[in-house]
Amino acid sequence: MNMNVWNKIKGHPSLAQGTAYAILFTMGTCHLLNDMIQSVIPALYPLLKDLYGFTFAQIGLITLVFQLTSSIFQPFIGLYADRHPQPYSLSLGMCFTLVGLLALAFSSDFLLILVSVALIGCGSSVFHPEASRVAQMASGGRKSLAQSIFQVGGNGGSAVGPLLAALIVIPYGQHAVGWFALAALLASFLLARVGYWYSLMLREIKTFRRKAQAATSSLPRKTVRVALGILVLMIFSKYFFNACMTSYFTFYLMDKFALTVQQSQYCLFAYLAAFAAGTLLGGFLGDRYGRKYVILFSILGAAPFTLAMPYLNLFGTLAMAIITGLVIASAFSAIVVYATDLMPDKVGMIAGIFFGLMFGLGGIGSAFFGWLADLTSIEYIFHVSTWLPLLGVVAVLLPDIRPGGEGK
Repeated sequence: MNMNVWNKIKGHPSLAQGTAYAILFTMGTCHLLNDMIQSVIPALYPLLKDLYGFTFAQIGLITLVFQLTSSIFQPFIGLYADRHPQPYSLSLGMCFTLVGLLALAFSSDFLLILVSVALIGCGSSVFHPEASRVAQMASGGRKSLAQSIFQVGGNGGSAVGPLLAALIVIPYGQHAVGWFALAALLASFLLARVGYWYSLMLREIKTFRRKAQAATSSLPRKTVRVALGILVLMIFSKYFFNACMTSYFTFYLMDKFALTVQQSQYCLFAYLAAFAAGTLLGGFLGDRYGRKYVILFSILGAAPFTLAMPYLNLFGTLAMAIITGLVIASAFSAIVVYATDLMPDKVGMIAGIFFGLMFGLGGIGSAFFGWLADLTSIEYIFHVSTWLPLLGVVAVLLPDIRPGGEGK
């Protein structure tokens, strides 16, 4: 029994029948609730800008603070969890999000808004590294699929958040953000249940902890370092582009096509919904054909559609945005699993680093594009961001790693 559990942790592909789907779907649901809450923040930007007269630079700073607090602690939490797993930290971390939401609902000062989003970011930084570890533990060897089920929940939440903001927050005002605290309470309850399962699994693998710590990649260290550097560049390309879309796509549509705030939020929902669907597709393809090719197809393959967007009418822009979301979304799960295959003894730390990079680079990108928009225009930054997926060509240099973890 113990050896079977140990093999599940390693992610051996012959153990697909051992996939704990109940845990994976529960984690996906919690990820949906967590990221739905987070996505309310950028959905609030038009309301906050009108209500308090914030500049685009201030809007970018809100995102920067949120994303940095979401990212800066994640590698350290992941490293600590690799050595000292804390099954109930997932539920506890959601309490930070709960407090941050209630504070955001009643904050009227720019500094207080920054503190509120920082608390929500801290909750996210606790959630992602340990949640990724649980997803791989429950994978039964199908690591890309498991990561995608977990990740598609997050992307689904990111898509639903702006829609709920358009239906609830925009009509009823900032105080309506407090209703999302119910989602944080539900997630905390579900994560407590997962924590119990997690604690039972930890008891089973206790005698094999030394083996887990001794597991290493078969690739040379230099190759691993170069591959990790390429993956960081892919994260930069993907999430700088995505930062422009999630934070400023609504402003672009309102500026160029004279849409209302609610209409622009529906368009953002369409992009984010396609983003969620593409994530699950990447998981199936990654386990079957290899993560390198999913990364290459996802980043570089989105370039023709992003480059066309600024030159089309409203329908064409929305169509290209949906296709782009579908294509580019599949990369992240493949990147995380590929990175953990490179360093299989540090799953929590690697997951923390790449989730941290996702949030951190997204925050920096949002702040950068906000600053640039104040200097130029929303249309100009939209043009600039559409070139970023071309960086995906560098993924050709990644070594091949088969789903079982062997490099060549």
